[in-house]
Amino acid sequence: MIRILCDQDILGLARAVLARCRQADWKPVWDELDIEIFSFADLLLDVDATDAEIWIACQTHQVVLLTGNRNADGPDSLEATIRERNVADSLPVFTFANLRRLRQDWAYQELVAERLLEKLIDLDALRGTGRIYLP
Repeated sequence: MIRILCDQDILGLARAVLARCRQADWKPVWDELDIEIFSFADLLLDVDATDAEIWIACQTHQVVLLTGNRNADGPDSLEATIRERNVADSLPVFTFANLRRLRQDWAYQELVAERLLEKLIDLDALRGTGRIYLP
């Protein structure tokens, strides 16, 4: 089973990408991976949780974080947290590389969904990599 948490600021886009992952050609892969989508409430996170709190909760509960490009400002930023706390068995954070294009381009959205599933297939091999940009 693979667990995914969609960041609060990209819920709509993440849902659209994940819906594409469940369509036609990719549905058997989705089903085989047995993907479960979690919410902030499922992980007992407040919607205004810091990046560090979110990353720690994801690692503790073995949930992959799907996010937009969170910043590197301050000690609790996602980038600072990954740099400080990432170890060899940490799950990667998947980040949408181009949110504007993802909103406007259906073909790009399809590509992002495809890349996400490809990465999830080899998730254990990606542990410790920190952040992976999609596509």
